[in-house]
Amino acid sequence: MKNPRQKVMALGFFDGIHIGHGALMERSKAVAESLGAECAVLTFDSHPDTYVKGTAVELINSAADRKYILKRFYGVENVYFIRFNERTMRMHWKDFIDSVIETYNAVHFVVGHDFCFGYKGEGKADMLKSYCESIGLGCDIISPVMRDGEIISSTLIRNLLSAGETEKANEYLGHPHILTDTVRSGFQIGGATLGAPTINMVFGEGILVPRFGVYATKTILPDGEYTSVTNIGVRPTFGGNEVTVETNIFDFDGYLYGTNVCVEFHRFIRPERKFSSPEELMKQIKRDCKSAKDFFNK
Repeated sequence: MKNPRQKVMALGFFDGIHIGHGALMERSKAVAESLGAECAVLTFDSHPDTYVKGTAVELINSAADRKYILKRFYGVENVYFIRFNERTMRMHWKDFIDSVIETYNAVHFVVGHDFCFGYKGEGKADMLKSYCESIGLGCDIISPVMRDGEIISSTLIRNLLSAGETEKANEYLGHPHILTDTVRSGFQIGGATLGAPTINMVFGEGILVPRFGVYATKTILPDGEYTSVTNIGVRPTFGGNEVTVETNIFDFDGYLYGTNVCVEFHRFIRPERKFSSPEELMKQIKRDCKSAKDFFNK
């Protein structure tokens, strides 16, 4: 069914939604305002390279996280996901664009300098611009965004997160790295054994797990924002081997099982390690909590 409201459409996969992608969002919103249209993002539910090349691409964010970031940090309400499958992969680039125009009533496109699309990636940004001009639509191509002499890219940010360089990664992202998930039942160690109750979350399949360790975090709940400390890892003190995300929320006492929450990673405090006893771990947890509070109090 055709969407009747005119759209200024940002096209791309937008993994991580970094400041380079942010330039597309800001341009899309500005053009939409000037045309009296709606700003929208069109992306895929899974990375095309996973299907085309047959090798999984480890992603910074899930599709749900991308939608959350676009709404929270850029104010983009209209986010559309196309399922990437055999049919999508084999579409000629003009057919793909025509279908987007018809389905979403697109009147203007905004893409990155390296955007490619259609069968075998034959469609390029400059070809899209020329085609749009020929049919009376608008198109902007956004130049690469540079920081510290490097082009900001999802690959660069993946490497930073894997190394625990959270603050630098966040600088390039333009917002905190996040995880959204439904709080689930954990191993009942935090509250029962250590006296430090936690909420338990997981990174989805195919999503990059940042460096194992303890982070200064903020937890976004339905009733507001709380400072917190989060451990990513396998709980080596207790002989664990399953990767979990355990967050201790400061100054909060409530029931969160089954609630969808967002954890923002602001600073890497220390690597995960095995302690000689639960008591030694508890002492360290108290130091970690102080480190996180000190960080946010600055």
